[in-house]
Amino acid sequence: MLTGFLRSIGIYRLYEKWLNRQVRSDRLPEHIAVILDGNRRWAAGQAAPTILGHQKGAKRGEEFLDWTLDLDIKTVTLYVFSTENLQRNPKEVQQILGLIEQELKNLEESPRIHQNHVRVKALGRLELLPQSMREILERIEKSTSEYDDHYLNIAIAYGGRAEIIDATKKIAQDIEGGKLDSNQIDEGLFSNYLYTAHLPNPYPDLIVRTSGEERLSGFLLWQSAYSELCFLDVYWPDFRKIDLLRAIRTYQQRIRRFGT
Repeated sequence: MLTGFLRSIGIYRLYEKWLNRQVRSDRLPEHIAVILDGNRRWAAGQAAPTILGHQKGAKRGEEFLDWTLDLDIKTVTLYVFSTENLQRNPKEVQQILGLIEQELKNLEESPRIHQNHVRVKALGRLELLPQSMREILERIEKSTSEYDDHYLNIAIAYGGRAEIIDATKKIAQDIEGGKLDSNQIDEGLFSNYLYTAHLPNPYPDLIVRTSGEERLSGFLLWQSAYSELCFLDVYWPDFRKIDLLRAIRTYQQRIRRFGT
């Protein structure tokens, strides 16, 4: 049994190396967005407490950042926590937010963020988050605000409809204040009022969702109009580098038409 296990590890590593070479030889997506789904179902399948699934998922997120930096992906957007998630059991919400806050502290102290010049930005209705978390996010955003080699966007207390509503409100305020004329409104201007306005490319080339679900659940509704979608039947805590490489390979094999 041990021999078979070691052999399977060897085959996996060989396949990963081969796939890695294949992916690097073709065009890489500039912007990858991921819906991190399946933490609770992973825990249920392990007969483990729900929080363990979220903990495993958080550690997978750290590894995922390393993988994308290694591939030199310029922009990564992670859907971490939605506005709808705030309606879950209060105890679970408190546990998840506590875990996210700890991960943000780790991110703040991570040398790879500064070594790779990663600009970190939170996307969402941050006023719904605990004050302590908002303070950490503010510090991270400030300390990385001048970086432009890579971008890491953390969608937290995020909803795609909420984002569009917030952008519309800001435009209405600027019109009312005389800063903007309604005739100036077009797609480009509207994009400048979205949470992703700071990005050189706010439109994901590839959106990946784990857990087998095949929907966007309100993620980047405006920005995803021409994104390639990849739905993977693997829970986020079990997501491997090989899954990322396969998703990118799928993207590379598609012909992007942008409505033409």
